[in-house]
Amino acid sequence: MLPDFAQLSLALAALCRTAAEFIRQEATTFDRAKVEHKGLHDLVSYVDQETERRLVAGLRALLPEAGFITEEGTAGPDTHSEEFTWIIDPLDGTTNFVHGLPVYAISVALLHRKELVVGVVHEVNRDESFRAVRGGGAFCNEQPIRVTDVLTLGGGLVATGFPYKDFDRMSSYLPLLAAFMQRTHGVRRLGSAAVDLAYVAAGRFEGFFEYNLNSYDVAAGILLVREAGGQVTQFLAAGDPLFGREVLASNGHIHAQMQQTIGEFWA
Repeated sequence: MLPDFAQLSLALAALCRTAAEFIRQEATTFDRAKVEHKGLHDLVSYVDQETERRLVAGLRALLPEAGFITEEGTAGPDTHSEEFTWIIDPLDGTTNFVHGLPVYAISVALLHRKELVVGVVHEVNRDESFRAVRGGGAFCNEQPIRVTDVLTLGGGLVATGFPYKDFDRMSSYLPLLAAFMQRTHGVRRLGSAAVDLAYVAAGRFEGFFEYNLNSYDVAAGILLVREAGGQVTQFLAAGDPLFGREVLASNGHIHAQMQQTIGEFWA
């Protein structure tokens, strides 16, 4: 018998809220000298690692049979279960956190076989809990949220992200960025894909695009956008954005216009 995904999502939201309290507390005394480098510009702190450990322990209690895909590996090697898999980013926006820029979030999603069924993005500083259940809608602090009804790219505000490694595609990306700057109300770069996707779901952005992403960056946000009435694909195809390394999310109305713009520069 399947668990009650709605009740599970509420328990997940409560767990993420507790973890966010830990992150806020640590932010007040954080010592930048404790930062480690996983790669070029790819930072990690003890806060990421401890938050993930706490989340993993809580999630094991909620659904003992589930496997894990985690950013920091505190659950051991990834164990993508055939039945249930938790996908966790304990602190999406670590660079922002390290520099004291208050835009970062916890992102946790549950994959049932190949379907996202539960997702929570908890934006730490605004203390906003974005929650979604497959077929059950999307919420922010338990109030229903929907994407906007803006019909044209020219009427939209869009978000993006910049790579912190793998700069080989910058020659295509920079003119693409310039095109969106000219064809929209503006382009924003917050530094957290999880927050960007949650804000599309909440109607704060009309669209979001970024490449070189991992499943834990986007899993919860993908479900949020879809349950809020939006659309999520890869850049130029309807392929799986969860593991496809690139994500295009929108309110649905401007999706084709965003894809057309991307297609002018992105092969």
